[in-house]
Amino acid sequence: MKTKTAYLSFNTNKKIEIIRITDQVSRVISDSGVKDGLVLVNPMHITAAVIVNDNESGLHDDYLKVLEKLVPYQSDYRHNDTGEDNAAAHIWRQLLGHQVVMPITNGKLDLGPWEQIFYFEFDGQRQKRVLVKVIGE
Repeated sequence: MKTKTAYLSFNTNKKIEIIRITDQVSRVISDSGVKDGLVLVNPMHITAAVIVNDNESGLHDDYLKVLEKLVPYQSDYRHNDTGEDNAAAHIWRQLLGHQVVMPITNGKLDLGPWEQIFYFEFDGQRQKRVLVKVIGE
């Protein structure tokens, strides 16, 4: 059994930002030497999510539109009583899901035809990390 742990680091430029990280995750898998296994991709922030979907800007805008409709960012939330202004970001993360586990086959991400991995940031403009954990043979 082989394992590899890596951390992707980047600065987000906007409060709400979507970053495609498929290539970075693929590099970690390649460096791991794992031919058959799984990769966990985990945002290490409680106001961010990792998802798998199509790399299409209209779809990304639709995600944000639906999240804003369900949980308006500038609403009256108890969490914001603490001096924070990011309660919606915490809720948006839960709605999209926290992390993803993807298959590795023949040493590569085993993605569907349109699948890509994205980091969704909902309270950014600072340094961010994503954990990539590879396990397999």
